[in-house]
Amino acid sequence: MNQLPEQSRPPAGPPRSAWSAWSPTAVSMRRWALAAVVVNAGITVTGAVVRVTGSGLGCPTWPQCTPDSFVPAAHDGISPLNTAIEFGNRLLTFLVLVVAVACVLAALRLPQRRRDLVRLAWIQPFGVAVQAFWGGVVVHSALNPVTVNVHFLFSVGMTAAACALYARAGEGDAPPRPLVHPRIRVLGHVLVGAVLVLILAGMVVTGTGPHSGDEIASRFPFDIETVARIHADAAYAVVGLTFALVFALHVTGAPAAARRAALTLLAVELVQGVVGYVQYFLAVPAFLVGLHVLGATLVWICTLRAVFTLRSRGPADAPEAEAAEPDAVPA
Repeated sequence: MNQLPEQSRPPAGPPRSAWSAWSPTAVSMRRWALAAVVVNAGITVTGAVVRVTGSGLGCPTWPQCTPDSFVPAAHDGISPLNTAIEFGNRLLTFLVLVVAVACVLAALRLPQRRRDLVRLAWIQPFGVAVQAFWGGVVVHSALNPVTVNVHFLFSVGMTAAACALYARAGEGDAPPRPLVHPRIRVLGHVLVGAVLVLILAGMVVTGTGPHSGDEIASRFPFDIETVARIHADAAYAVVGLTFALVFALHVTGAPAAARRAALTLLAVELVQGVVGYVQYFLAVPAFLVGLHVLGATLVWICTLRAVFTLRSRGPADAPEAEAAEPDAVPA
């Protein structure tokens, strides 16, 4: 078999690095965004575990765990279990950071780079840095309920940004095209605001109740019965708005994806309401408080998902839109 002469062969280039060989797709970008949603929700829930187990000062200093060590070490007045729980929650920050960096790199390496995805992706590592700094404020304030609640709000914001990244990564970059009546979209936005109010009310209840994270932590000087009732009223409003959204989407023949998202949200809210009432009548046991925080996180994620299904952005949505054609409205 004839072979090309040595001088006719194409010169061998330098070996490609793993970075230059990595070519993410829209699908892999969306998977990283979904991973960001999961890890942000996870660290929110584990933060609640730290609180309900009284481990908030298991690592009494920051950035060290103890005054003389960055890792758990024997320390007077602190249980080794509490230290391990708090330190484990701190370690999860590195997992959130890894996923955050992966989101940024995936957005930057897309064949057709999109500024909206890059901007949303950068929120993740920036948010991790802010969270880490504020974690030090929480520790040095001895778990003051205001600083603890601000820390939780940062997690709420990062989860929202991850949900937006997930939704936008599955769409095109065209201007938004409404899939439902404009008043239904307004209802969706009102629902998002109501859920935020519900979350804020829940934070006040938690900051007033018995689970402070440590015996020396201060509490809000509110009457627990009063703030619990305000929180319940906000929950009724959210469920009512969600039912209105479900009904409006059904009678207008909205896309199936939007109706499914709204029904899922309503189901999660009802389960969350049951957990809330049970924990109230059982004098807020620690396990149910942690479960309630998980439910609140899922309500927030499902609310954002429902609102994102009310509009579309260009041809990248085509397969999803085709699968979610509205049912025929009976005459």
